[in-house]
Amino acid sequence: MSRRPINPSRRISESGAAPFPSSLHSRSRSPSYLSIALVILGVFLVVGYLYRGQGTSGSNKAVSRVEGDFSCTLEVERAIPVLKKAYGDSMHRVLHVGPDTCSVVSKLLREEDTEAWGIEPYDIEDADRKCKSLVHRGIVRVADIKFPLPYRPKSFSLVIVSDALEYLSPKFLNRTLPELARVSADGLIIFTGYPRHQKAKAADKAKYGRLAKLRSSTWWIRYFVQMSLEENESVIKKFEQAAEKKSYRSSCQIFHLKSYH
Repeated sequence: MSRRPINPSRRISESGAAPFPSSLHSRSRSPSYLSIALVILGVFLVVGYLYRGQGTSGSNKAVSRVEGDFSCTLEVERAIPVLKKAYGDSMHRVLHVGPDTCSVVSKLLREEDTEAWGIEPYDIEDADRKCKSLVHRGIVRVADIKFPLPYRPKSFSLVIVSDALEYLSPKFLNRTLPELARVSADGLIIFTGYPRHQKAKAADKAKYGRLAKLRSSTWWIRYFVQMSLEENESVIKKFEQAAEKKSYRSSCQIFHLKSYH
Protein backbone atom coordinates (compact mmCIF):
# COMPACT_ATOMS: atom_id res chain seq x y z
CA MET A 1 0.00 0.00 0.00
CA SER A 2 1.49 3.35 -0.98
CA ARG A 3 1.58 6.19 1.45
CA ARG A 4 2.60 9.78 0.97
CA PRO A 5 5.73 10.86 2.83
CA ILE A 6 5.05 13.05 5.81
CA ASN A 7 5.31 16.76 4.92
CA PRO A 8 7.99 18.23 7.15
CA SER A 9 6.90 21.85 6.63
CA ARG A 10 5.17 23.41 9.56
CA ARG A 11 3.58 26.78 10.18
CA ILE A 12 5.13 28.94 12.83
CA SER A 13 2.71 31.20 14.62
CA GLU A 14 3.72 34.78 15.11
CA SER A 15 2.54 37.05 17.86
CA GLY A 16 0.70 40.21 16.91
CA ALA A 17 3.08 42.41 18.91
CA ALA A 18 5.91 44.12 17.06
CA PRO A 19 9.39 42.89 18.06
CA PHE A 20 11.82 45.05 19.92
CA PRO A 21 14.74 46.23 17.78
CA SER A 22 17.18 44.26 19.96
CA SER A 23 15.42 40.98 19.27
CA LEU A 24 14.79 41.59 15.58
CA HIS A 25 18.14 40.12 14.47
CA SER A 26 17.85 36.90 16.52
CA ARG A 27 14.28 36.30 15.39
CA SER A 28 15.16 36.73 11.72
CA ARG A 29 17.95 34.16 12.04
CA SER A 30 16.09 31.49 14.03
CA PRO A 31 13.48 30.70 11.31
CA SER A 32 16.26 30.03 8.81
CA TYR A 33 17.92 27.54 11.20
CA LEU A 34 14.55 25.96 11.86
CA SER A 35 13.85 25.66 8.14
CA ILE A 36 17.18 23.94 7.53
CA ALA A 37 16.52 21.53 10.41
CA LEU A 38 13.06 20.73 9.06
CA VAL A 39 14.42 20.10 5.56
CA ILE A 40 17.03 17.67 6.97
CA LEU A 41 14.32 15.95 9.00
CA GLY A 42 12.17 15.68 5.88
CA VAL A 43 15.03 14.02 3.97
CA PHE A 44 15.43 11.44 6.72
CA LEU A 45 11.69 10.76 6.71
CA VAL A 46 11.61 10.24 2.93
CA VAL A 47 14.64 7.92 3.02
CA GLY A 48 13.07 5.96 5.86
CA TYR A 49 9.80 5.72 3.94
CA LEU A 50 11.54 4.40 0.85
CA TYR A 51 13.55 1.86 2.85
CA ARG A 52 10.38 0.71 4.57
CA GLY A 53 8.68 0.39 1.20
CA GLN A 54 11.37 -2.00 0.04
CA GLY A 55 10.88 -4.13 3.12
CA THR A 56 7.13 -4.19 2.54
CA SER A 57 7.68 -5.25 -1.06
CA GLY A 58 9.76 -8.19 0.13
CA SER A 59 7.00 -9.17 2.54
CA ASN A 60 4.42 -9.01 -0.22
CA LYS A 61 6.54 -11.33 -2.33
CA ALA A 62 6.71 -13.80 0.53
CA VAL A 63 2.94 -13.65 0.92
CA SER A 64 2.37 -14.14 -2.81
CA ARG A 65 4.49 -17.29 -2.69
CA VAL A 66 2.30 -18.71 0.06
CA GLU A 67 -0.85 -17.84 -1.86
CA GLY A 68 0.36 -19.66 -4.96
CA ASP A 69 1.54 -16.81 -7.17
CA PHE A 70 5.14 -17.97 -7.01
CA SER A 71 6.57 -19.78 -10.01
CA CYS A 72 9.13 -22.55 -9.61
CA THR A 73 10.42 -21.59 -13.06
CA LEU A 74 11.46 -18.25 -11.58
CA GLU A 75 13.08 -20.23 -8.78
CA VAL A 76 15.21 -22.07 -11.37
CA GLU A 77 16.65 -18.73 -12.49
CA ARG A 78 17.52 -17.82 -8.90
CA ALA A 79 19.15 -21.21 -8.35
CA ILE A 80 21.44 -21.19 -11.40
CA PRO A 81 24.57 -19.94 -9.54
CA VAL A 82 24.04 -22.60 -6.85
CA LEU A 83 23.44 -25.31 -9.44
CA LYS A 84 26.68 -24.39 -11.20
CA LYS A 85 28.59 -24.80 -7.95
CA ALA A 86 26.97 -28.16 -7.25
CA TYR A 87 27.18 -29.67 -10.75
CA GLY A 88 30.35 -28.06 -12.08
CA ASP A 89 31.15 -29.20 -15.63
CA SER A 90 27.80 -31.01 -15.88
CA MET A 91 26.17 -27.61 -16.48
CA HIS A 92 27.63 -27.32 -19.98
CA ARG A 93 24.64 -28.79 -21.92
CA VAL A 94 21.33 -28.08 -20.21
CA LEU A 95 17.74 -28.72 -21.25
CA HIS A 96 15.01 -26.85 -19.38
CA VAL A 97 11.44 -28.13 -19.57
CA GLY A 98 8.56 -25.99 -18.37
CA PRO A 99 6.51 -22.84 -18.94
CA ASP A 100 8.44 -19.62 -19.57
CA THR A 101 11.43 -21.70 -20.62
CA CYS A 102 12.64 -18.87 -22.85
CA SER A 103 13.47 -16.84 -19.77
CA VAL A 104 15.45 -19.71 -18.19
CA VAL A 105 17.26 -20.54 -21.44
CA SER A 106 18.20 -16.89 -21.99
CA LYS A 107 19.72 -16.71 -18.52
CA LEU A 108 21.58 -20.01 -18.95
CA LEU A 109 23.04 -18.85 -22.27
CA ARG A 110 24.57 -15.85 -20.49
CA GLU A 111 26.53 -18.22 -18.25
CA GLU A 112 30.09 -19.01 -19.26
CA ASP A 113 30.69 -22.38 -20.99
CA THR A 114 26.99 -23.24 -20.93
CA GLU A 115 24.79 -24.30 -23.84
CA ALA A 116 21.07 -24.42 -23.23
CA TRP A 117 17.85 -25.55 -24.88
CA GLY A 118 14.25 -25.50 -23.79
CA ILE A 119 10.92 -27.22 -24.23
CA GLU A 120 7.81 -25.11 -23.78
CA PRO A 121 4.90 -27.48 -23.05
CA TYR A 122 2.23 -24.84 -23.58
CA ASP A 123 1.13 -22.21 -26.07
CA ILE A 124 3.45 -19.23 -26.60
CA GLU A 125 1.25 -16.96 -28.70
CA ASP A 126 1.84 -14.14 -26.21
CA ALA A 127 5.62 -14.66 -26.16
CA ASP A 128 7.88 -11.69 -26.79
CA ARG A 129 10.10 -11.24 -29.84
CA LYS A 130 13.18 -12.64 -28.08
CA CYS A 131 11.38 -15.85 -27.17
CA LYS A 132 10.01 -16.28 -30.68
CA SER A 133 13.55 -15.82 -31.98
CA LEU A 134 14.75 -18.70 -29.76
CA VAL A 135 11.95 -20.85 -31.17
CA HIS A 136 12.80 -19.85 -34.73
CA ARG A 137 16.46 -20.81 -34.16
CA GLY A 138 15.48 -24.21 -32.77
CA ILE A 139 16.87 -23.50 -29.31
CA VAL A 140 13.40 -23.65 -27.78
CA ARG A 141 10.77 -26.11 -28.97
CA VAL A 142 7.05 -26.11 -28.30
CA ALA A 143 6.21 -29.74 -27.59
CA ASP A 144 3.69 -31.78 -25.63
CA ILE A 145 5.71 -33.55 -22.94
CA LYS A 146 3.08 -36.28 -22.63
CA PHE A 147 4.69 -37.83 -25.70
CA PRO A 148 8.28 -38.98 -26.42
CA LEU A 149 10.79 -36.13 -26.47
CA PRO A 150 12.43 -35.39 -29.85
CA TYR A 151 15.97 -36.11 -28.61
CA ARG A 152 18.36 -39.05 -28.56
CA PRO A 153 19.33 -40.71 -25.27
CA LYS A 154 21.76 -38.66 -23.15
CA SER A 155 21.54 -35.65 -25.47
CA PHE A 156 22.03 -33.29 -22.51
CA SER A 157 24.26 -33.35 -19.47
CA LEU A 158 21.45 -32.07 -17.26
CA VAL A 159 17.68 -31.79 -17.59
CA ILE A 160 15.85 -29.29 -15.39
CA VAL A 161 12.06 -29.40 -15.16
CA SER A 162 9.79 -26.91 -13.39
CA ASP A 163 6.05 -26.21 -13.18
CA ALA A 164 5.29 -29.06 -15.58
CA LEU A 165 4.98 -32.44 -13.86
CA GLU A 166 2.29 -31.06 -11.53
CA TYR A 167 -0.14 -30.78 -14.44
CA LEU A 168 0.23 -34.37 -15.64
CA SER A 169 -2.16 -37.15 -14.69
CA PRO A 170 -0.51 -40.27 -13.21
CA LYS A 171 -0.84 -42.00 -16.58
CA PHE A 172 1.21 -39.37 -18.41
CA LEU A 173 3.56 -38.75 -15.50
CA ASN A 174 4.60 -42.41 -15.76
CA ARG A 175 5.58 -41.75 -19.38
CA THR A 176 7.15 -38.32 -19.08
CA LEU A 177 9.49 -38.76 -16.12
CA PRO A 178 11.40 -41.70 -17.68
CA GLU A 179 11.68 -39.67 -20.90
CA LEU A 180 13.27 -36.77 -19.03
CA ALA A 181 15.74 -39.16 -17.42
CA ARG A 182 16.43 -40.86 -20.76
CA VAL A 183 17.70 -37.70 -22.47
CA SER A 184 19.93 -36.70 -19.54
CA ALA A 185 23.48 -37.98 -19.00
CA ASP A 186 24.49 -36.57 -15.60
CA GLY A 187 21.24 -35.90 -13.82
CA LEU A 188 17.64 -34.75 -13.67
CA ILE A 189 16.63 -31.80 -11.48
CA ILE A 190 12.99 -31.31 -10.54
CA PHE A 191 11.58 -28.05 -9.14
CA THR A 192 8.05 -28.45 -7.81
CA GLY A 193 5.78 -26.58 -5.41
CA TYR A 194 4.97 -27.41 -1.82
CA PRO A 195 1.39 -28.64 -1.38
CA ARG A 196 0.75 -26.48 1.69
CA HIS A 197 2.64 -23.38 0.57
CA GLN A 198 1.22 -22.99 -2.92
CA LYS A 199 -2.36 -23.37 -4.05
CA ALA A 200 -3.60 -24.66 -7.36
CA LYS A 201 -5.28 -21.79 -9.20
CA ALA A 202 -8.46 -22.12 -11.24
CA ALA A 203 -6.87 -20.00 -13.98
CA ASP A 204 -4.30 -22.77 -14.52
CA LYS A 205 -6.98 -25.14 -15.80
CA ALA A 206 -7.64 -22.96 -18.84
CA LYS A 207 -3.93 -22.69 -19.66
CA TYR A 208 -2.63 -26.14 -18.68
CA GLY A 209 -5.74 -28.29 -19.15
CA ARG A 210 -6.00 -29.29 -15.49
CA LEU A 211 -5.30 -28.00 -11.99
CA ALA A 212 -1.84 -28.50 -10.55
CA LYS A 213 -1.45 -31.52 -8.31
CA LEU A 214 1.09 -30.42 -5.71
CA ARG A 215 2.58 -33.42 -3.93
CA SER A 216 4.63 -33.85 -0.77
CA SER A 217 8.33 -34.76 -0.73
CA THR A 218 7.40 -38.15 0.74
CA TRP A 219 5.13 -38.87 -2.21
CA TRP A 220 7.81 -37.86 -4.72
CA ILE A 221 10.55 -39.93 -3.09
CA ARG A 222 8.34 -43.03 -3.10
CA TYR A 223 7.46 -42.36 -6.71
CA PHE A 224 11.14 -42.04 -7.71
CA VAL A 225 11.85 -45.41 -6.12
CA GLN A 226 8.91 -46.88 -8.02
CA MET A 227 10.35 -45.48 -11.27
CA SER A 228 13.85 -46.79 -10.43
CA LEU A 229 15.22 -43.26 -10.13
CA GLU A 230 17.81 -42.70 -7.41
CA GLU A 231 18.51 -39.42 -5.62
CA ASN A 232 22.04 -38.11 -6.10
CA GLU A 233 23.26 -37.79 -2.50
CA SER A 234 26.66 -36.41 -3.51
CA VAL A 235 25.13 -33.56 -5.50
CA ILE A 236 22.53 -32.89 -2.81
CA LYS A 237 25.32 -32.30 -0.29
CA LYS A 238 27.21 -30.00 -2.67
CA PHE A 239 24.03 -28.08 -3.47
CA GLU A 240 23.23 -27.57 0.22
CA GLN A 241 26.77 -26.33 0.92
CA ALA A 242 26.68 -23.91 -2.04
CA ALA A 243 23.21 -22.69 -1.02
CA GLU A 244 24.41 -21.97 2.50
CA LYS A 245 27.41 -19.98 1.25
CA LYS A 246 25.23 -17.91 -1.07
CA SER A 247 22.42 -17.54 1.50
CA TYR A 248 20.06 -19.16 -0.97
CA ARG A 249 16.78 -20.58 0.28
CA SER A 250 14.40 -22.16 -2.18
CA SER A 251 10.66 -21.58 -2.13
CA CYS A 252 10.15 -24.82 -4.06
CA GLN A 253 11.02 -28.45 -3.51
CA ILE A 254 14.17 -29.43 -5.42
CA PHE A 255 15.03 -33.05 -6.22
CA HIS A 256 18.39 -34.13 -7.65
CA LEU A 257 18.11 -37.46 -9.45
CA LYS A 258 20.66 -39.66 -11.16
CA SER A 259 20.16 -40.43 -14.83
CA TYR A 260 19.40 -43.94 -16.08
CA HIS A 261 22.56 -45.92 -16.89
